[in-house]
Amino acid sequence: MLDPMTQDPQASRLARLAALIADETRATCLLALLDGRAWTAGELARHAGVAASTLSEHLGKLVAGGLLTEERQGRHRYVRLTDARVAHLIEDLAAQVSPDPVQRPRNLRESSAGSAMARGRTCYDHLAGRLGIAVTEALTARQLLRQDTGFALTDAGLAWFGATGISLDHGTRRPLARACLDWTERRPHLAGVAGAALCRHVLAEGWCMRIGSERAVKVTAAGEQALSELLGIPGPALR
Repeated sequence: MLDPMTQDPQASRLARLAALIADETRATCLLALLDGRAWTAGELARHAGVAASTLSEHLGKLVAGGLLTEERQGRHRYVRLTDARVAHLIEDLAAQVSPDPVQRPRNLRESSAGSAMARGRTCYDHLAGRLGIAVTEALTARQLLRQDTGFALTDAGLAWFGATGISLDHGTRRPLARACLDWTERRPHLAGVAGAALCRHVLAEGWCMRIGSERAVKVTAAGEQALSELLGIPGPALR
């Protein structure tokens, strides 16, 4: 047996992190916050189906553990994921435990919500689902994005973002392009600075719109036309 004094301190930190996530209520909150927005404690309590006092205790642990940040406005307490690294951790873990694709939904509402999320959604601050995959594959096919040695924008890709009016903020330690494993499609979609900038752009331009209370997004008619012209993505692939 190893002397406790010689044990790797990283093991202790990893165990604490795993314990934080290994609770269904806290996991439910973390998944909900993958929409990239700030939620009130009350909203999360209703979403998780627990009492406000119970949820408050869970949020306190997540904030203390560094997975969430909080701010108060008046009597409301807002929380969000601390940063993109936390979002990627949660999304990557979700991809490993995603349900069997042949599992049947329990009711019509669950079926509709699941279909919408699989069709298109936000993964923290970038596009995911079939929409995210379609955009990623179109960027790759046009040699704007390379996937052979990890995700990287080509010179043509950098020029394309600039010509499209999508600003890539380099004032961050976050990678310009990053592969994020899609838990419904089991293929990588574009994340990182470029993925976030593209997602902001399509929402700001009205090419996509959020639907429902989940992370699902829907491509608009204007979005179909724009993505077809810019990336050659056919309309049916976006619906």
